[in-house]
Amino acid sequence: MRIAGAAKLVVVIAIFLLTFYVISQVFEIKMDANLGHIFARSALDAAARSTKPPRYKCGISKACPEKHFAFKMASGAANVVGPKICVEDNVLYLPCISVALMEKYGAPPVAKILLESPINQNQTLQISRKLPVFCFKSSGLMSGVKNNVGRGINVALVNGKTGEPIDTKFFDMWGGDVAPFIEFLKSIQDGTIVLMGTYDDGATKLNEEARKLIAELGSTSITNLGFRDNWVFCGGKGIKTKSPFEQHIKNNKDTNKYEGWPEVVEMEGCIPQKQD
Repeated sequence: MRIAGAAKLVVVIAIFLLTFYVISQVFEIKMDANLGHIFARSALDAAARSTKPPRYKCGISKACPEKHFAFKMASGAANVVGPKICVEDNVLYLPCISVALMEKYGAPPVAKILLESPINQNQTLQISRKLPVFCFKSSGLMSGVKNNVGRGINVALVNGKTGEPIDTKFFDMWGGDVAPFIEFLKSIQDGTIVLMGTYDDGATKLNEEARKLIAELGSTSITNLGFRDNWVFCGGKGIKTKSPFEQHIKNNKDTNKYEGWPEVVEMEGCIPQKQD
């Protein structure tokens, strides 16, 4: 009886050890697979992070060197979408779309211009309750809809030492008066960065005095700016040379992208900080 009991005990122990061994082997295989999956996934995530292109201020293509301010700007698109100006991630002008023009031209042409316009993907369409326009809200200086774009020449002033915005204004050069624009240009302080972009028509009311004042800010193309030309410019008050930051495209019925207007002009770069 004792031998039989001992034999049973040995069998039970053997079965227990065998079961434990099998379970441990299966568990190790699963652990290895899970750990392998985790490490593989981590490696893929790390690779994805390393290949994702970095984002620079204002969405420009490369980082600016020290003591420079990043900027990006675009002219208006026809008379449908307003200009956009960004400096150091501060969006100073936001594109707006005229509701009247949407009613006049219908949705398809407006949608086509919107799709082809240089608008950030993180912007969302907002409706202004004050004016019959649609505007784009962006994650920059603008925290909501602001009526700071208009037909003519849109101007943004930025502190040349700090890169902080000073003022934004627009001057109607089709149906408005050039005198307020001339007074504004004369009031700009030395050391101020000046950015300008056209929307619809920025030239009809421009006279020689206004053109001369803009040329003194560093512009070369202002003397040739004509009816419905698209133009963007970045210069400064007190600049001693001509600015390298300027783009101009003529209104030409044979080459215009939109009916009666040329294509949008864009520009980006790094503005040297004013030194004492």
